[in-house]
Amino acid sequence: MNIEPDEALTLETDNDDPRAQIARLEARLEDLADAMARCRKIKLLSQIAITVGGIWLLAVTIGIVELNPVSLIAAISAVIGGIVLYGSNTTTSREVDAAIKGAEALRAELIGTLDLRVVGERK
Repeated sequence: MNIEPDEALTLETDNDDPRAQIARLEARLEDLADAMARCRKIKLLSQIAITVGGIWLLAVTIGIVELNPVSLIAAISAVIGGIVLYGSNTTTSREVDAAIKGAEALRAELIGTLDLRVVGERK
């Protein structure tokens, strides 16, 4: 998913109806919310991989589990892979969060340009 700002959504360059821009922003915010949910799931999986790999390494070190080269390599890979995945996902999560805040600010600015009135109010 591309989380970079969408040039078509900027207030200055888009001459569309503000309502259409707001609708596009709402769709973008839904996509970004889905991306943030995926980031949370990946973060959880990476934490699980780090924990399981670390516990396995500790069990081998203490002698609870028999030293098996294949399982040892798998445990080390889980720890290292989990750390890499966690770090990469943290960066992506920050970028998605910044994109959400930017889209929400633009949406608030667009809503501010609309001539809104109270439902019970008459002209």
